[in-house]
Amino acid sequence: MEFTLKLGKAFTFTNMLPFEKILFPHTGDILQSQSLGGGCIHHATHIRGEKGDFFFKWNGASEAANFKAEEKGLSLLKEKSSLRIPQVISFIAENDRAGLLIEYIAPGHKKPAFYQKLGEGLAQQHLQSQAAFGLDHDNFIGALPQRNQEHLRWPDFFREERILPQLAMPNATRLLDRSSRSRLDLLFKKLDAFFPEEKPALLHGDLWGGNLLCDTESNPVLIDPAVYYGHREMELAFMQLFDSYPASFYDAYQAVYPLTSGWEERMDLYNLYPMLVHLNLFGGGYLSGVERIIAKYG
Repeated sequence: MEFTLKLGKAFTFTNMLPFEKILFPHTGDILQSQSLGGGCIHHATHIRGEKGDFFFKWNGASEAANFKAEEKGLSLLKEKSSLRIPQVISFIAENDRAGLLIEYIAPGHKKPAFYQKLGEGLAQQHLQSQAAFGLDHDNFIGALPQRNQEHLRWPDFFREERILPQLAMPNATRLLDRSSRSRLDLLFKKLDAFFPEEKPALLHGDLWGGNLLCDTESNPVLIDPAVYYGHREMELAFMQLFDSYPASFYDAYQAVYPLTSGWEERMDLYNLYPMLVHLNLFGGGYLSGVERIIAKYG
């Protein structure tokens, strides 16, 4: 839920004066900068400095925890994933501002092999595991806190760390009626019957199309993660929520790490979480989607 790196025809100067001193050891003198669109949370800029090109995102000091969590997530993926992950150059904290200076990924064009690479790389990433579902620290999904307390069973993690915290937030509390909440109670009792048993998989956690880039070599690049170890079908469901992928992606994924039969029928259930996130972030426009999922499985 972040930025797409789309540059205009020419650089336009963005005021980097508040950051120039602290960025200088990494960028050298800032020669040009351009604001980047597509983000709903932070400011973002493509910086061209004496030492190269950089991606810089920043906000007020109150967002420092969000940036630190992103830094941890990118570092974990860079260590564990075979997909390309941008290098975090520096966490920035200066007066009333905070931000991340990150390797800039020059955009390229998706060739046919792009989706094969994505399928293979994501399956290999999902093979990375640990003993429990969750993570050793909490992080964020967009602007919302994301709890990652570890559980040995996926249904427990899904209920306690993903759905219940969203139900406690103001928009969900205000908008979901008694009937939907009663159906959710029934759904919680049936979760074991829906989810196949699998070992925890390292997930990007927020893998919609805006967080998937293509570099100049047509390699997939993952940005803006909300990482944790979860059920890998959760990742595939999130990917399908707003985007579609060709058969070559799924064929490549299955060749490395075959999915349990019936996975397609479970996608909506996993997407109860991101739909609740969107309900809490953006309001009632997502209520009907949440209610549809609850009615389908509850």
